[in-house]
Amino acid sequence: MNAEPATMSHRAPLFPRLLLCALLAATADAAEPTGPPTFTARAPVITRHSGSFNGRKVAFTATVEGLDVADAAGRHGARVVSFAYTADQVAGQRVAAAQRPVMFFFNGGPIVASPYLHMGSFGPQRVVFPEDPSTTPLTWELRENSYSLLDVADLVFIDPAGTGFSRVAPGKDPAGYFSIIADGQQVAAFVAAWLQRHGRLESPKFVFGESYGTHRAVEIGRQLAALPEPILLDGIVLFGQAVNIVEYSQRPRNIISYVVSLPTLAATAWHFGKVERAGRSLEQFIAAAREFARDEYLVALYQGNTLPEAERARVARGLEGFSGIPAAYYLEHDLRITKETFRIELLRDRGVLIGRNDSRYTAPVTDKGSGPDPSNVLSKALEQAMLSHLRNTLRVDWDEPYVLGSPVSGLEAWDWGATTPFSDWPYVDSVNELMKKHPRFRVMLGTGYHDTQTTIGAAEYAATQSGWPAERTWVREYPGGHMAYSINATAQALGDDLRKFISGKP
Repeated sequence: MNAEPATMSHRAPLFPRLLLCALLAATADAAEPTGPPTFTARAPVITRHSGSFNGRKVAFTATVEGLDVADAAGRHGARVVSFAYTADQVAGQRVAAAQRPVMFFFNGGPIVASPYLHMGSFGPQRVVFPEDPSTTPLTWELRENSYSLLDVADLVFIDPAGTGFSRVAPGKDPAGYFSIIADGQQVAAFVAAWLQRHGRLESPKFVFGESYGTHRAVEIGRQLAALPEPILLDGIVLFGQAVNIVEYSQRPRNIISYVVSLPTLAATAWHFGKVERAGRSLEQFIAAAREFARDEYLVALYQGNTLPEAERARVARGLEGFSGIPAAYYLEHDLRITKETFRIELLRDRGVLIGRNDSRYTAPVTDKGSGPDPSNVLSKALEQAMLSHLRNTLRVDWDEPYVLGSPVSGLEAWDWGATTPFSDWPYVDSVNELMKKHPRFRVMLGTGYHDTQTTIGAAEYAATQSGWPAERTWVREYPGGHMAYSINATAQALGDDLRKFISGKP
């Protein structure tokens, strides 16, 4: 990727009324932000580049830019800094920006910066990892990303306040954004502000959320669609989705969770040769595990202590054949194994622990019988690459630190919106609302085979139980873990799928 610097000196304007509406969590009585601007506006950092993406030469502009957004009360709440890559020419032809699709990306957390998607998936530069996940130490290279979507869409990577260069307003408690609604309001406000500022309200609009970012993606879509002047997204990508997490979280008596997890256990056991493959490909083996889970395992778990012993033993043997965990273990543990226990037990004979984010990765077991997630090496590499990209390619020389950690201390510090044992987690219902409001709206769920947190079975369950129209719901599965795009073939396949998704042609 070639780069040349550019400059821009104008300051960001205060918000027009349309943008204020986007800051108010879908209320109609928006008020202008009060008081002076919260932040001294920095001039955006702009550089010009060119590269080849999906075989097409693209000349594009990279813009590192902060926009002030108001909170739900109409006060200045945060300055959100994003990284936008907008095409100027594709294959030698000038781009009509107003009609060109734009996709907004953000990671999860709740609340982390976006270097993982930025440097791992579809930014113009991408970290390339060894194909063999057992490589130690893990090496990586930063290269031009031929799988980037810049040939078909402009790309905006968002860091929520408290991460990256984004900050809450002075005197504002960062915890004010620690909820599904407030977090969604902040990022929806930014999306509306960015579209308005850059004249892109008529462009086809998509968001790509990963992990917790899938909750945020749905909430953003809901809030934007509920504005007095609605902003309707054309599609949402839920990668490593968690919108139905309450249904697949592995509580002892939540039998669905064990059923939807089995295909992931099978993919992992197949990878390490802990099962008899019988000539079956990985995809064929996963399909067989899915069928067994649906037609036999679920029925057995439902019967509970009324299940005949002979049938219990037969199901335990079937589970051993797909997961590599001995039948005796299943008989001793009521036909259940949690994904966390599986990480310890599968390769216990080798003295190693498998990864949580990506079960293809391993590390020696500690004295406590467990240890850190071995696949965290991927995140560390992407973070290092982001810092290099900031300095060497984007020419950002701001003196404040680029914050990689999360301001949220833990899951308990977040308001998930469920206040009683009878509360619902209505994320899938919000997608249904968007389907009704926009006839072209569609959703894509993408999951890695080896992701033990947000599994392929859970994504399938979300699609089949959500009520979303099947013809507007895309379910895609790929080799790899939570960041499956770390595999070159997956990055290419995911890019190809997203190009079709953007065009609306499966």
